[in-house]
Amino acid sequence: MFSRIDCRTTFAAWRRPRAILWVTVGVVTLGFLITLEIAARRYGGVPGPMTTQVREVIFAPKPGPLYAGMALMMVALTWRERFIAAGAAIGIDIVFVLVRWAVDAETPEGHFFGNGALWVMLGYAVIAVTRRTGRERVVLLQAVGLGLLLVAGRKTGDTWLLITAKTRPEVLDPYLATADHALGNPSWLAGRILEATGPIGTHLLDLVYAQLAVAAVVVALYQLRNVGIERRFPSHHLVRTFLVIGLLGPAIYMIFPVVGPIFAYGPGTSGTGGVQWAVADLWPNTPLPITAPHPVPYDGITPRNCMPSLHTAWAVAIFIHSRKGPRVLRYAGTFWLIATLGATLGFGYHYGVDLVAGVVFALTIEAALRSQERGWDRSGIQLVAYGVTVFAALLVSYRYLPMEMARHPWMFGPLLLLALTSVIYGYVRTTRLWAPKAAPVRQQPERQPELV
Repeated sequence: MFSRIDCRTTFAAWRRPRAILWVTVGVVTLGFLITLEIAARRYGGVPGPMTTQVREVIFAPKPGPLYAGMALMMVALTWRERFIAAGAAIGIDIVFVLVRWAVDAETPEGHFFGNGALWVMLGYAVIAVTRRTGRERVVLLQAVGLGLLLVAGRKTGDTWLLITAKTRPEVLDPYLATADHALGNPSWLAGRILEATGPIGTHLLDLVYAQLAVAAVVVALYQLRNVGIERRFPSHHLVRTFLVIGLLGPAIYMIFPVVGPIFAYGPGTSGTGGVQWAVADLWPNTPLPITAPHPVPYDGITPRNCMPSLHTAWAVAIFIHSRKGPRVLRYAGTFWLIATLGATLGFGYHYGVDLVAGVVFALTIEAALRSQERGWDRSGIQLVAYGVTVFAALLVSYRYLPMEMARHPWMFGPLLLLALTSVIYGYVRTTRLWAPKAAPVRQQPERQPELV
């Protein structure tokens, strides 16, 4: 029989603010995933993130996100357990590959393995519930949840992009292209520079752009390297910022649908877009004429994923979180940020004004998460409020003042850069004040001569 004292203790624990917060977050997340599942089937006729995740227990998945998630999960394991987990994942994948080969099952290109990583993560979730207790159970469940969240975040993003293409038949690229005159049309300039570098520069930037998640996992693994020893997660790390950026960014896509200069003003890319949907075939060699912008129709396939540039936001997050690492990690974070900015512009995926909005977006989210970690105070509230205000002002300006921005670039260009610089300065200044200060070393008093 259960004692009344135990029941009261359990009930009191669930009434704690932190427990209530996590229950609320869980319920909201579940409702959000169910909504995306319904939307994916209604608008695209395809399974949503929940169904896709369940299918990957058996069917061939994309291996990268699953193994990245397993790597994050393993931060809570000992080295011996890590080798066992990696070996088990590889062994399970070998069995799956052999079975698919034996039955001649068709698999999508690049989806040969990855089930093993998912099975290992689910297995450790069972181990945490059945074989661990107390703090050990909590830490292991947090690690498994972190790995699965990384995988679910990728699938949720894919569903969001499908919804943007199906529900936003018109795009606002002419508005951003016109406003981009204030910055000197940087995408057109970067596109010509990238063409001049030849295949070497193109392949390098393409690798950086495509492997942004790998860089994030490397920085996150460094930040979480002591979880297995300390048996606790740091209060703030890169994965939190990454997930929040990926969650909130697509909501702005719905408000400001944009496909990008290579699709709206260029040849598009294989499989999506193209000249038949473009406003004109101008990118990157012909400067865009200044004309009154208006929404234009576009296909139902190409994601409206430009405003803000989430690749820029994620690269900024990687840069910020690599600052406290060793020198090689700091250099890598700086390189990844610069190369990502060059790739987003040079490949024609974004306009210059997208990048400005992406930086402000990332710094505002990072400031909010750090304020939540340390406790909200006046400086944190002011910084987040200022970032939100600047971001909203940018969106309003791009939508309703593009002609003025194009006609007066010497005024609006510096204003855009000033707004961006002010957010960066405010973030750096405020977070430096938040940094813990080392206690001053107490000096020993000088010995005074004594009378004999």
